[in-house]
Amino acid sequence: MKRKTVDIITMGCSKNLVDSEQLIRQLEEEGYCVTHDSESPKGEIAVINTCGFIGDAKEESINMILEFAQAKEEGDLEKLYVMGCLSERYLKELSIEIPQVDKFYGKFNWKELLADLGKSYHDEFCIERSLTTPKHYAYLKISEGCDRKCAYCAIPIITGRHVSKPIEEIVEEVKYLVSLGVKEFQVIAQELTYYGIDLYKKQMLPELIEQISDVPGVEWIRLHYAYPAHFPTDLFRVMRERDNVCKYMDIALQHISDNMLSKMKRHVSKEETYGLIEQFRKEVPGIHLRTTLMVGHPGETEEDFEELKEFVHKAQFDRMGAFTYSEEEGTYSANNYEDSIPQEIKQARLDEIMNIQQEFAGKLSAQKVGKEFKVIIDRSEGDYYIGRTEFDSPEVDPEVLIHHQEGELKIGHFYHVLITDSDEFDLFGKII
Repeated sequence: MKRKTVDIITMGCSKNLVDSEQLIRQLEEEGYCVTHDSESPKGEIAVINTCGFIGDAKEESINMILEFAQAKEEGDLEKLYVMGCLSERYLKELSIEIPQVDKFYGKFNWKELLADLGKSYHDEFCIERSLTTPKHYAYLKISEGCDRKCAYCAIPIITGRHVSKPIEEIVEEVKYLVSLGVKEFQVIAQELTYYGIDLYKKQMLPELIEQISDVPGVEWIRLHYAYPAHFPTDLFRVMRERDNVCKYMDIALQHISDNMLSKMKRHVSKEETYGLIEQFRKEVPGIHLRTTLMVGHPGETEEDFEELKEFVHKAQFDRMGAFTYSEEEGTYSANNYEDSIPQEIKQARLDEIMNIQQEFAGKLSAQKVGKEFKVIIDRSEGDYYIGRTEFDSPEVDPEVLIHHQEGELKIGHFYHVLITDSDEFDLFGKII
């Protein structure tokens, strides 16, 4: 066992990852050696940053806690701490059920962990973090919480009201990250389009993205997790005018039938959704849209599902994910609807809708063959360098494979690549 070594394990989304990176920076300043998501943790202290979004994620987080609790019982671990969304929501219950954990922290009070280790939180490093991503890209969290209160979602219960970070603070963080070598920023929030309403009394996402875009050294800005209702349309202009703002939008639409949108409390209609997609493609030529859909929410009829299938056919999303409804206690859906759709029907609907998307994904990739793209190189793997275009976010989207025979490439550098072939998931290219 290594003394003064801390293993941090991050579960769930990239917003959690940012919190872990901030904690790592603070611990390193206090002289700790910190590993992140190590395959074989060997430190004297472990910190698990949990996810509490849906059933599968909660189960995964609990299993990870139990695994480390056993390691502590066997004498392989001295201290075990748990933080994050699951801990925020079920702090009392977890403390009783898993007493091997030395202390549970919520989503926002992880700074107390430092005090419990006899250390101080360094305010002067509040915008600093130790990146766990490749050094050329980083996630940039611009707000916490959510005011949308969709019927099925527990996030507002866990994280509370929407709280925007001031523009000046975000810009300073961007400058700091650029100084570390970051070129590409994945701008994240639970809901991007609400940014600024609490601080500035109006939607400020377009202005924020312009100010980030102005920072020297920022090569790519990619936007994640937008909401379709009351979309700030001035963002279209920013995406058109700014070369370093990727023509990419991650906008979770969840469903298309008016019946389901109403039951889900999405505050948007089928007609408005189709109109927004059309506006995106008209105002920002070449934009790639990523969305997330849900099947099996209470009240989803066969007719609703047929509408959703038709939507996937018509919209032809460049990127799409989907998941089955999971009842979350305390939500409007859990309190007011019966989760009566059998799991096998939910799964069959999920499989069907993803099969439709897979057909489109292959065709859309094939359309890129013979075209040139700016590609950033993420890593070397086997016989290939692995990169991405501006239309591909790390870990969730297709990649570009370039054979080592093309010559030596530098990780984190941009290259102009001719796409020579494609398969269902990825592109193949050669250096121009």
